Amino acid sequence: MAVEYRITLDDEHEFSYRIELDRQYDQERALAAPKWTRLEFQQCSNCPLSRDKFSHCPAAVDLHRVIEDFHGLPAFKKAVFLVRTPEREYTKQVGLEEGLRALLGVIMATSACPVLGRLKPMAQQHLPFASNQEFILRAVSLYLARQYFNLREGRHADWELKGLVRLFQQLQLVNQAFWQRIHDVCDGDSNLKAFLTFFSMASSMTYSLETQLQKIRPLVMSADEGFF
Repeated sequence: MAVEYRITLDDEHEFSYRIELDRQYDQERALAAPKWTRLEFQQCSNCPLSRDKFSHCPAAVDLHRVIEDFHGLPAFKKAVFLVRTPEREYTKQVGLEEGLRALLGVIMATSACPVLGRLKPMAQQHLPFASNQEFILRAVSLYLARQYFNLREGRHADWELKGLVRLFQQLQLVNQAFWQRIHDVCDGDSNLKAFLTFFSMASSMTYSLETQLQKIRPLVMSADEGFF
């Protein structure tokens, strides 16, 4: 299963990416990647990977081509993004910041990074150009669905979302380290802006979960008895 992105800047500049959602870490490909992708370079404080098995950061290896392709381009530059998932297509003309945020997000969530990989269920139902409200609704919905199955199968169910907060706290540590990893490479360009907006959406779940839940409450409580 794969997600495809085609990004058209103008008649002479078009970029295509195919993201296999179930790919594995490729050591040979990693060895050919830039130095800033090495595991020890600004390694995340909560990284569980061993340098004996992983010479490079899996997420950085997967991202470096996109980062190099758009290096130096301003975040406000418009482009046409065509996104194909197994179920449907999306087309939107947006600034590179918004479009790359979607692309970088699905790449990171399906990398071999065991922390970012916790977001893989969202990537498998990829929704490009998602708003902050949509991101929160999807994250909470998938987490609660998992708790339902935990209950059905005799495991502890976390209905208070404490585990979700812990997950995003771990993701925030990854975000901070990854920001340092790419800052010198992407200084001032669209990649950096895209990462910043992606990270800010994730971090909002850690410091203000109740505030974020109140934003989606009208969506799920607006129809009286409604569907539920």
